[in-house]
Amino acid sequence: MAKLMRTVLVGVAIAGAASVMAAAGMRTTAVERGVESAAVEAAAVSDYVIDAVHSAVIFRVKHNEAAYNYGRFNTMDGVVMYDAASGVTGIKVNVDTNSVDTANKNRDDHLRSPDFFNTKQFPRATFKSTSVKRSGDSSFEVAGEFTLNGVTKPITVTLEHTGNGKTRDGKDIAGFETTFTIVRSEYGMNKYLPGVGDEVRLMIGIEAVKQ
Repeated sequence: MAKLMRTVLVGVAIAGAASVMAAAGMRTTAVERGVESAAVEAAAVSDYVIDAVHSAVIFRVKHNEAAYNYGRFNTMDGVVMYDAASGVTGIKVNVDTNSVDTANKNRDDHLRSPDFFNTKQFPRATFKSTSVKRSGDSSFEVAGEFTLNGVTKPITVTLEHTGNGKTRDGKDIAGFETTFTIVRSEYGMNKYLPGVGDEVRLMIGIEAVKQ
């Protein structure tokens, strides 16, 4: 539906621009070519829906200022706006904080409590892009808003496009990856410092299916 609406809006914009220029007696050939080129690019960008089964959100945090402990979230969803020519133009990721998994039930229950993720009150962590800039052949600087524990802050991450492929039934898929670090106390999560470290590294791998 989002893709259809974008295409319709682009078409309306083209028609409107052409009509105005024609009414003004302007020579429109070059301008129309530019508008049509932009329209083709906009129409080509598609929604790639995240396949949670083949995606992952992994985190690490230092314990007692010694070794790193690792965990993951088992449930996520979202969408990547992507086209092979123009690249990534937007992304939104939702993570179910209740799905936290560190391979220890008692610790996981504690992480769900108000001491940490407070999952009853804040069941999701989210990232929504506000701008995207290409930074390399397959990398993008993505600025956006990250929300955790009810606190929203602007962050910028580097998103790597890791490849393209097809599903068993022939649907186009694309892969992406990013690694970044947050300071958990900045999101109101300050219990057990420094025994449980303040810096948390997040590693997110995404496989998404073209709609």
